[in-house]
Amino acid sequence: MKLSVPGRVTATAVVATVSLLAGGSIAGAAPAGQPAVAAAPDIPVANVKAHLTQLQSIATANGGNRAHGRAGYKASLDYVKAKLDAAGFTTAVQQFTSSGRTGYNLIADWPGGDTDQVIMSGSHLDSVTAGAGINDNGSGSAAVLETALAVSRAGYQPTKHLRFAWWGAEELGMVGSRSYVNSLSTASRSRISGYLNFDMIGSPNPGYFVYDDDPAIEKTFKAYYAGLGVPTEIETEGDGRSDHAPFKNAGVPVGGLFSGADYVKTAAQAAKWGGTSGLAFDRCYHASCDTTANINDTALDRNSDAVAYAVWELSR
Repeated sequence: MKLSVPGRVTATAVVATVSLLAGGSIAGAAPAGQPAVAAAPDIPVANVKAHLTQLQSIATANGGNRAHGRAGYKASLDYVKAKLDAAGFTTAVQQFTSSGRTGYNLIADWPGGDTDQVIMSGSHLDSVTAGAGINDNGSGSAAVLETALAVSRAGYQPTKHLRFAWWGAEELGMVGSRSYVNSLSTASRSRISGYLNFDMIGSPNPGYFVYDDDPAIEKTFKAYYAGLGVPTEIETEGDGRSDHAPFKNAGVPVGGLFSGADYVKTAAQAAKWGGTSGLAFDRCYHASCDTTANINDTALDRNSDAVAYAVWELSR
């Protein structure tokens, strides 16, 4: 997640309340009472952690980070792209320039579905220069990648078109995602029915926060967590500080999940979620200790499953 600036059971048991989506702003949501056709898969947390191990190794081999314009970022992008290409996605790399360095976005489209109704999921792939960025934002990047690979393994053919993205230079002010949104025509933007953002979802002292932007997307994530019996709160710490912001500003419905950064967990939050009150959700936020040791497996597992749940539910 970008630095703060002044002014920012498994749920694969099909939740029969797909009707929760009705009345939201996502076009084409299932009508009330219509049964779900296919359950979202369980995302193996071991697979997600394997991607994090690879991102850590890439950082270690490239000066300790995966930051914009550095070799570690490009190696991270190449790793993700190779996985997607092998799984049958159509991938494209978009270049941009920021701070005198070349940056890259990776866009991956799953063949099929109505391209006039695109469900897009994304995360930023870059770290800060201080460290490997495994929670921020290897966690989101790995979960989105594993969800995309689950789409391929399932041979999933939804009604809507699926697109996945990994953004560069988020830590410099959402540069990559803004470049992408600005490159789209008005018509292309209107075809994106929803953009789902995942920036920090494995925080070591985690909270369970849901974006409250688009009502249908918000309800989808809340339905997943209700199925687990896990309470959620509205996300406020990251408002305007991650890659959903350029989409939202362009009029695209947005939503997402967050497990907390440098805000401090309250006693009330510790009572309902566990963890330690009086400490930051992520004490290693933007620090050299944001390594593979800086991940809460339960939060990563739940949130990774929630990514898949939302992708399946919103794309039917």
